[in-house]
Amino acid sequence: MALTPNSPSGTTPANSKDAAAQETFLREVDDALREDQLRKLLFTRGRPILALVIGGLVGLGGWLWYNDHQASLRDQQSEAFVTALDALQAGRNQTAKSGMDPLAKTGNPGYRAAVQITEAGIAEQAGKAADAAKLFAAVSADSALPGAYRDLATVREVSTNFDKLAPQTVIDRLKPLAVPGKPWFGSAGELVAMAYLKQNKTELAGALLASIAKDKAVPDTLRRRTRQLAGQLGVDAVENPAAAANGSEAQ
Repeated sequence: MALTPNSPSGTTPANSKDAAAQETFLREVDDALREDQLRKLLFTRGRPILALVIGGLVGLGGWLWYNDHQASLRDQQSEAFVTALDALQAGRNQTAKSGMDPLAKTGNPGYRAAVQITEAGIAEQAGKAADAAKLFAAVSADSALPGAYRDLATVREVSTNFDKLAPQTVIDRLKPLAVPGKPWFGSAGELVAMAYLKQNKTELAGALLASIAKDKAVPDTLRRRTRQLAGQLGVDAVENPAAAANGSEAQ
């Protein structure tokens, strides 16, 4: 049979149409199979995946809410504490105490320690030294509180009971804090120096007082006081004699 000139591949136009139709049909079948497989995948695994996505979104939302809530709570606590301190400075001790009591129950160790130390200070100012010492001792012994607060409470407790304590007891309790670089070096060191004087250890007392006087991290009032005490003990605690002389003339 002779081939049609317009069909170089030997395929008739009818066969070409059939092939095209078959290709289209196969493509549609393939698409249908893919769609069916996707539907089955979503049905069998879509729910766990969807639950996982929803769970992740809920968890993220909860985390964001918690952080925002905590920040708001910290702001409220800070404002309440500042308000209480303002009342304390104005002499309204009972108002200050009423404002601080809720902060001591928030669970925030920093505020709890600050409130307890402040309340101990209020008791001390009111002449209730024994009550103040007990409050300071409670903070000092509470291992859940930050170390800086506990150290401060230790210094204040010893200071409150200084006249009742043996000099060696003062030294044993405060010597670890009477070290340059420690937050309460000045206050603790001064008390240790006073205890040395009670033991007639003037050289140790003078050297420690001079060290405090030369430490620029110590408050100026304490530096001036310890410099004078060191001088009375025959220890030169002046870093710059010319500057000190000028300062004395200015006064």
